[in-house]
Amino acid sequence: MLVLVTILVFFVMRLLPGDPLLIYIGQQSSIAAMPPEQVEVLRHQFGLDKNIVAQYLSWIGGITHGDFGESIYYHDKVSTLLKERLPVTLNLGVMSLIFGALTGVIVGGWAGIRRFRWPDRIITPITYISITVPVFWLGILMIYAFGLKLGWFPISGYVAPQDNFVDFLRHAAMPVFCMSLFSIAANARQMRSSMLETINQDYIRTAWAKGLSERRVIVKHALKNSLIPVITLIGVGVGMVFAGSVLIETVFAIPGVGRLMVSSIFGQDYVVVQAITLVISVAILIVNLLVDISYGWFDPRIRYG
Repeated sequence: MLVLVTILVFFVMRLLPGDPLLIYIGQQSSIAAMPPEQVEVLRHQFGLDKNIVAQYLSWIGGITHGDFGESIYYHDKVSTLLKERLPVTLNLGVMSLIFGALTGVIVGGWAGIRRFRWPDRIITPITYISITVPVFWLGILMIYAFGLKLGWFPISGYVAPQDNFVDFLRHAAMPVFCMSLFSIAANARQMRSSMLETINQDYIRTAWAKGLSERRVIVKHALKNSLIPVITLIGVGVGMVFAGSVLIETVFAIPGVGRLMVSSIFGQDYVVVQAITLVISVAILIVNLLVDISYGWFDPRIRYG
């Protein structure tokens, strides 16, 4: 899968019109003012004078040695850019993933247990609406309402948690909520459906017949068996977090990987886009592997089978 991803992103990026080197030169000075010999020197420096297959093999060879190449747009090593930007995206992404998973499971499980009662009648319509809300539009609304009008949260920027944890939470509140809204709605819907299916099983009826308390029946028997489909959805949500970071980091001016990718795409900075896509792909594959392994803990029948 990783090999396929590297091939696709490498060759698809080359289909974009324009020359990234000429774009870079145009940002520094007029192209006419730079001699053709100097342009060729830069082309050789960035490896653009090789044929496309040689460029791909050179890129893959560098990755095996921890070298992602040098950015044309930023004129810096890609590994340095990732080292600066990746922790920002991971901090916000992990927070939104945990918040979305926990909130979705709790809210969806509550709606499933209280089917057709007031919690279910309120939660279900909200999840249908929330799952369709564009995150960038929600971010703009939150900036206007909670940032500009009420002044509760900063409207842009980022503070590292190790520098000032309180400021980090204030800066992260709106972006994390925007990134986790889809996850909350999707997990809640899936958890409700899974809980409704589980509580109608024979072993749940047996637990009720034995006189066990509602809390024990739900937590020990129903909840654990209802989580398997939700765990799968949470694994898929990792990709959604990175996809949402592209929009959210742009809206809130956060210096993360998502914003770096947007500027690199517009600047046709091939090497940066390739590296970010590869890192995201590795993260998604690892999470999917962990999700598959977790099935055995939630359902012993899978482990023993």
